[in-house]
Amino acid sequence: MTINRTIILFLAIFALGNSPLCGQTKENIEEVVVLEKRIEIPYSDQTRSIQVITAEQIKNAPVNNIQELLNYQAGIDIRQRGPHGVQADAGIRGGTFEQVLILLNGVKISDPQTGHHSLNIPVDIENIERIEILKGPGARIFGQNAFAGAINIITKTPDKNGLKAQVTYGEHALLGGKISGSKLSGNWHHTLSGSHDQSDGYKYNTDYGISNIFYQAGRDLAQGKVGLMAGFTNRAFGANGFYASPDYKDQYEAVQTSLVTMSYNQFLTEKLVLKSNLYWRRNQDEYLFLRQDPDYFRNFHINNTLGGEVNLMAYNGLGILGVGVDINKVWLSSNNLGKRNRTVVSLSAEQRFNLLDGKLSITPGIQLNTYSDFKTVFLPGIDLGYQLTDHLNLIANAGYTYRVPSYTDLYYNGPVNIGNVNLQPERALSYEVGLKTRKIQGLDAQFSLFYRDGMDIIDWIKEKPEDVVWTANNIAKLSHFGVESNATVYLASLLKRKHYWLDNINIGFTYIHAEVKESGAESRYALENLKYQITSGLRLNYLKGKLFQTISARYFDRVNLDDYFVLNTRLTWQSGHFRIFANVSNVFDTKYKETNLVEMPGRWASMGLSVDLF
Repeated sequence: MTINRTIILFLAIFALGNSPLCGQTKENIEEVVVLEKRIEIPYSDQTRSIQVITAEQIKNAPVNNIQELLNYQAGIDIRQRGPHGVQADAGIRGGTFEQVLILLNGVKISDPQTGHHSLNIPVDIENIERIEILKGPGARIFGQNAFAGAINIITKTPDKNGLKAQVTYGEHALLGGKISGSKLSGNWHHTLSGSHDQSDGYKYNTDYGISNIFYQAGRDLAQGKVGLMAGFTNRAFGANGFYASPDYKDQYEAVQTSLVTMSYNQFLTEKLVLKSNLYWRRNQDEYLFLRQDPDYFRNFHINNTLGGEVNLMAYNGLGILGVGVDINKVWLSSNNLGKRNRTVVSLSAEQRFNLLDGKLSITPGIQLNTYSDFKTVFLPGIDLGYQLTDHLNLIANAGYTYRVPSYTDLYYNGPVNIGNVNLQPERALSYEVGLKTRKIQGLDAQFSLFYRDGMDIIDWIKEKPEDVVWTANNIAKLSHFGVESNATVYLASLLKRKHYWLDNINIGFTYIHAEVKESGAESRYALENLKYQITSGLRLNYLKGKLFQTISARYFDRVNLDDYFVLNTRLTWQSGHFRIFANVSNVFDTKYKETNLVEMPGRWASMGLSVDLF
């Protein structure tokens, strides 16, 4: 499909309807504190490119998991291997999956073995309150892995007792079940959920089974709160062509991820806030090159991350000061990568200056990272925001970002993939300038220009297309220049209507131009970045919102891969405690690939029932 035809189709959808990710009314996210670490800033006053996906938007999206949901956000490049979130990589603004930090309730959960496991999250989409996406360098705030951005998933806090259940059935022997319960007891709240999804797959050796268990508890204190979170996910799947040539059809993988976190937040004084957490994450990964012959080639990896973090936020005469320390240690035991360990100590400080009666804000900051196996590095950055009018902000930022190689990058040794112990950490200087609306009834819009000047970027390459083996190497220089825009008009909010056949209109556009120096090699990840992306959709309401249809569409054009257009739809009927839904993904049966020549599923229909038991 040519880009001109795709743009015409998108404009037609844009003229007819709204984004598939938007609810019936505009939710008030202007004052929600997002991506808080050391300094709490409302969404309306943020001086970075931050996108928030709310609970109502998630509820109405024609998707089944976090990975599919992220696929419809401007500037986000989700590369799936197989359906329904079996295995997926997240990229932001041309960055690779290793350059995006994943957080759950503000706790880092990215995987030190490989970024392929970072989106293995033990939380079902129904339990998510919102998703916060930081686009641009986040190393000054979050440290390692927030090279091109960060994704923070916030789970729901229950406000009443309840029990919900859902069942799903579909083509390719798709079966799924979910149950979630919440309990309030005094100052405590508890949530416990579990799910299982399985399918025989859409072609040979693409079957899968995914199970999640998640528990969350919290207690409100007089001047603070404590929290506990625990989760486990088990993913077993046929990996036809996932990690090697498409000719290798008999690969298999089973991944188990566990995590436990404890948090304590307290107002020490009216102007001094303490935030702290302890976290543990374990990942177990078994990979078979030949599923029917496990002894031919088998990898077995176990890694554990144990850490603690303390942050202080102090309100002062100049604005807000934030300081923090994060200490974590990683242990890896692997029959392929060996026995490894790494200790990382991070010290951070930033000050937000509010000037000109609050119209101008300047936030310089720095993070010091020390590694037990790499050199100490300073990560400075600065954000600037200026209120041009009551409803329009100018934003700008610049920052230095950095990532040490993963253990797979360094030590992997397989039939067609070879790591490199001589890899250097990758570095970049990033810049952004943009405009964003603030506190406008019925409108949320952003526009950004960005540039990232990368050095020693890590990628897996082949010198010649006919070569079999991929090797990890540093690319001397790789830069990205891009334009990104996203706008949503909430028609129901503008018209002050509770129900309107057309709730809102949304369209997102991203363009990225990449330039590489000193590389004529074939790239697996870094040189196959997103080039053009357009997202849009519509939602139709019938019977005063009891029956509605959502249609989501996306166009992707990546460097060195064929472009494609995919459209999904969901029809939902809701009455009281019952929701009946029917999904069709890839309505036009488009043949497309998102990464590594893995062909994605064609048209796939499913249906389900969701019940609020009490």
